[in-house]
Amino acid sequence: MSASPGRPVRPGRRGVVYRGMGNGRADSGRAERGRAGVGRAGIGGRWRRARAYGVAALAGYAAWCLLLYAMQDGMLFPRGYTNPRGDGTPPMGVERVEVVLGDGSRVEGWFVAGREQVGPAVLFFHGNAELIDDRVGLLREYQRRGWGVLLAGYPGYGRSEGRPSERTLTESGVAFFDLLAAREDVDASRIVLHGTSLGGGVAAQVGARREAAGLILETTFTSVARFARGYAVPGFLVRHPFRTDEAIRGKSTPLLILHGDADEIIPVGHGRDLARLRPDATYVEIASGHNDFPRDAEAYWRAVEGFLRRVGE
Repeated sequence: MSASPGRPVRPGRRGVVYRGMGNGRADSGRAERGRAGVGRAGIGGRWRRARAYGVAALAGYAAWCLLLYAMQDGMLFPRGYTNPRGDGTPPMGVERVEVVLGDGSRVEGWFVAGREQVGPAVLFFHGNAELIDDRVGLLREYQRRGWGVLLAGYPGYGRSEGRPSERTLTESGVAFFDLLAAREDVDASRIVLHGTSLGGGVAAQVGARREAAGLILETTFTSVARFARGYAVPGFLVRHPFRTDEAIRGKSTPLLILHGDADEIIPVGHGRDLARLRPDATYVEIASGHNDFPRDAEAYWRAVEGFLRRVGE
């Protein structure tokens, strides 16, 4: 058997002839190109997978933001936990009042006069999972100290009409302030705003629009928008930011800030930051959480009484 020109052969087992596989350099080049192709394919595959993961992550984040955007009203205004107590008749000696908002909604409040014929009064704003019905005890404590009190209801809460929002709560709060200031048994120059939790945000907004004798912020946040960061949500998605920090910055209204050192709902850092914004404020930190604030009622009322004496005389 003869070999083809340029193709050397050698005899193999059982007479089989094995032909050479070609030039070594050429084979090496083809192998290198093959490995490069495989490398490029591997990199491309990893990139496509990374891009798919990134798109999925962005889609998941967008869904999370949309979910919280849709749920935020229910989280901030949990009216389902605030069923009206009884038939809504005010306690003995307490007067039912109401204000009417621009959309015609009627919002309820409860008022009790103070000791003086024309005397000071507190306009109180409750937390987001309460009704005015829940704050009769505080009303009596203020009354015992000689102060008149108006417990302001919120639109959409209890027996009040409308829907809660930062705009409507602020509108009704201002309307209650004006109602209180117009009463013959109230000294309009000695009205103190007092709000707890969400109510502090409302009180601060009212205080930015009306001249009050004093402002008490109890377990209150710097802003709702700040909480959004804790949920990894941009602040611009918050419909009701309640910027308490902006409302008190640069104001000269006497300010008392009360906060629990173990507050698990609105961390104590909020109270401390509000105090830093107003170095002239009185800041009192009490050993307490949020929903059980204040554990030390004596320390609480000692701080409140001292503040009332200073601004109500």
